[in-house]
Amino acid sequence: MTAQTSNFTPADIPSGRITVEGREYMQDARGALVPIELIKPQHMLEDETVRKVAGFWLALSEQVSRFKGHAFIDLAEFDAILDQEYGRSKGGKKGNRTYQTHDGLFKIEVRINDQLDFGPELQVAKQLFDECLNEWASDTRPELRMLVTRAFATDKEGTINRASLFALLRTESSDERWNRAVDAGWDALRVVGSKTYLRMSMRESQDAGWQSVTIDLAKA
Repeated sequence: MTAQTSNFTPADIPSGRITVEGREYMQDARGALVPIELIKPQHMLEDETVRKVAGFWLALSEQVSRFKGHAFIDLAEFDAILDQEYGRSKGGKKGNRTYQTHDGLFKIEVRINDQLDFGPELQVAKQLFDECLNEWASDTRPELRMLVTRAFATDKEGTINRASLFALLRTESSDERWNRAVDAGWDALRVVGSKTYLRMSMRESQDAGWQSVTIDLAKA
């Protein structure tokens, strides 16, 4: 297999070499100057390899950022034409939009997702859920107790398991405290912002399934 070549121009990465009184040095991870001749060949090769990859990486990152900006501008210009022509543009009440080629083989989606946080009512909800579980004791279904545990468990960033919490808030009970806990849980929800995503999909034919086209190193 031959290596693939690319005309892609990498970003300019400094060599890391410093000349002092005619002698070349490189800084180590602590900032100390080390003469080039004292650095092991494999460490020099590693340094050069990382700088080479980093150059392409930074250039690609900048190109993706520019692409995203151009994509939003192109779609916004199309929306402006629709608005001028018909007095309205694409989009549902949350601003989600879908654009598609005439043959139905390519589509671009703009999705706006709310960013959620939880207020102090969530702690009230947890206390009420715990009261119910403790009082019901042996009568409590194991899967229900596990759902409560998972819903309020936090990851290392301190983030609540939202999927489990929402599943918990959809459970029903004849116990008034449980229902008050559910109400407190829903009242705890706060929309603190939103984030806009672009998604492209394509398919081989009109009756084929859609395949997402991702710009993701892990899936490239």
